[in-house]
Amino acid sequence: MHTPAQAPHRWIVLAILSGSLLLISMDTTILNVAFPSLVGDLQPGAVQQLWIIDVYALALSGLLVTAGALGDRWGRKRLLMAGFGIFSLASLIAVFSTEAWHVIAARALLGIGGAAIMPSTVSILRTVFTDAKERAFALAVWAAVFGGGMAFGPVVGGLLVQDYGWHSAFLLNLPVAAVIVAAGLRYLPESRSPRGSGSWDWWGVGQSIVGMLALAGGIKQLGKSGIADPLPWALLLLAATLLTVFVRRQLRLDNPLLQVRLFTKPAFSVAATAIFLPMVGMGAILFLVTQWFQYGEGYTPLEAGLRLLPAPLALIVASMVAPSLMHRFAIRHVLGAGLVVLAVGMALPWTFQQFTDLGYPAFAAALTVMGLGAGLATTVASVTLVSAAPAAEVSSAAAIEETCYELGSAMGVAVLGSTAAALYRGNLPALELDGPSTAAVQGSVGEAAHTAERIGGAVGQALLDTASHAYTLAITPAFLLAAVLAVAAAATTWTLIPRDLQPTENH
Repeated sequence: MHTPAQAPHRWIVLAILSGSLLLISMDTTILNVAFPSLVGDLQPGAVQQLWIIDVYALALSGLLVTAGALGDRWGRKRLLMAGFGIFSLASLIAVFSTEAWHVIAARALLGIGGAAIMPSTVSILRTVFTDAKERAFALAVWAAVFGGGMAFGPVVGGLLVQDYGWHSAFLLNLPVAAVIVAAGLRYLPESRSPRGSGSWDWWGVGQSIVGMLALAGGIKQLGKSGIADPLPWALLLLAATLLTVFVRRQLRLDNPLLQVRLFTKPAFSVAATAIFLPMVGMGAILFLVTQWFQYGEGYTPLEAGLRLLPAPLALIVASMVAPSLMHRFAIRHVLGAGLVVLAVGMALPWTFQQFTDLGYPAFAAALTVMGLGAGLATTVASVTLVSAAPAAEVSSAAAIEETCYELGSAMGVAVLGSTAAALYRGNLPALELDGPSTAAVQGSVGEAAHTAERIGGAVGQALLDTASHAYTLAITPAFLLAAVLAVAAAATTWTLIPRDLQPTENH
């Protein structure tokens, strides 16, 4: 009988898992280019717009811990298939949405389905690829697919939205999910973990879900309403309390939902940090740049998506090169260098802006450098994080890793996106408009574009030019803040990762 690593179908398994991950990661960003079309059709308010963008990643990140533990107990293949069922149902709801709250509900359901799918991909991958070198390559493919999917989402979305409208961004999920389920039922192995035995920790489930949602909601609200609003502080206090209780509870249990002791390993903690902090920046930048392309430069959704291509192409190249670099150089140097390159790319637009007006060539250069840095850093961090966890605890490692990806991206849109919005309002001159129009223009650059279109003529064009200029000045400082986070992750890497670490040991 073949061991999992010798099974002839393991590369087919990798293809199935990569397809699953591609769909989930694309859904994180595919709505960025469909968003203006959706806003024009459904006319959601400012709060509804934030929820449409954020609720997918928030629901997903809030449920990852529970989903990882459920896969250990119920079966990872079974959970993956159930996740695709939920994902397909949610996509149908989105396709037939006629109100903003329909889209919000569908995006939340998509997040729930995604939470069931994502931990299973890493857990099954680790079960199938027991050879250390093959596993490093498979994880590099995993990281490339995840990062590439996030960056390709706007490209695919642009192709669909331009000809078929924003509903098509969700319709794409259905045939892809059908193919993955058909192949998965045939080729994916079922696996569980001894960690999944014992009674189900309902208290821990409630604490982790409510705590993570309160954390994400508090930061989102803080970025939107500022430090004077008591609501975000109340949410953050609730999150700190619940998550502290959750961690203490998990440390006492024989079969915890989440193996938090993994964080006592420096390599694991640093790898998680090296995923989370850059994703805060990348999530915000992909969102802000896509909006700038459409509102600031007047590109169509397809043109905007195509102009993002330097990032995913560079990311995929860097991800494929990363495993060989990890075998030639110290892990801390490869990871640290990747984070520094990422920071340079993030800082480039602000630097260019000090000397000249920003145009697409500046952003193309920045996106290329960011893609190289992100591909190198996230691949090395993913391999390090998963390899640092014993096989029996891979579901915990997967849940933590993907929480870092998803929560980081959502936090970036919330915090850095809100920072850019505040700078945008501050950059606007006095507007000679009526009260509601002024409020709309100050609300967001998207609402300013719709107001300018409604006014029309020379006055409308002048208003659009003013809003676009204010938005351009607003986003580059947010990019610079993202670069600071990447530098902080690099400093942590060089300080805490052991000099001789080689994450290629079999556990």
